[in-house]
Amino acid sequence: MSDLTGKRVLVTGGNQGIGKAIAQHARQAGAKVAINYLHQPELANSLVDELGRDHSIAVEADVRDESAVSRMVDEVVRAFGGIDVLVNNAGCESTHAALDLPLAEWDRVIDTNLRGAFICAQAVGRVMQKQGTGGVIVNISSMHETVPRLGLTHYCISKAGLAMLTKGLALEWAEYGIRVVSVSPGAIETDMNRLEIAAFGKEKFEEWIPAGRLGTVDDVAPAVVFLASDDASYISGATLRIDGTYLMNHTRYDPRKGAH
Repeated sequence: MSDLTGKRVLVTGGNQGIGKAIAQHARQAGAKVAINYLHQPELANSLVDELGRDHSIAVEADVRDESAVSRMVDEVVRAFGGIDVLVNNAGCESTHAALDLPLAEWDRVIDTNLRGAFICAQAVGRVMQKQGTGGVIVNISSMHETVPRLGLTHYCISKAGLAMLTKGLALEWAEYGIRVVSVSPGAIETDMNRLEIAAFGKEKFEEWIPAGRLGTVDDVAPAVVFLASDDASYISGATLRIDGTYLMNHTRYDPRKGAH
């Protein structure tokens, strides 16, 4: 595992799912970890107990709220003395046919996934610039930044915007020693979506994904730790796809079948 000893890491939406796994792996790599949450504080506090209260804290904030993010960042800086890594993991999605999509739901998804990522990046970027020692921002995107999904046009647009945010900030903040990267997971099974996947048919994903299985949070988290570490010091503006080659298999007509 890559080494994050001495690093101070803030993970948004860190109390469950991919965010929780990232927090766990970052701590295992030696980092101090701040776990942001909006709902279910008991999950965040349970994770702090697991990681150790000498090395982790829970911080509440709605990433869409600039003042709340400012308070969160100040709280992390007070607790840890600074921030070296931000993982923009907080996100949401919903399913709506585009003709019936309420604008309020468009705003909620775009504001959380894209606006919120920028608000957090800007607030933490200012801290990193002031520290003078650089830093890393890892944006958790989705394969749907590239390929659309029926009923999730608003979600896909938010992730496509996040991909460009990664590139734009990487270019602009390189002079401060701040690297900005993203990871683009494919179909990842979590505690939150396991029942939905089972209802849809897990076997369908196993057929569609060339790797033959759904991804897990532990497929994603070590890659985030690597990108946040000094092992990746020359990587910025890039997106790492973690999908078992799912994205490459969306044209499923196979002319080899029946060939001799």
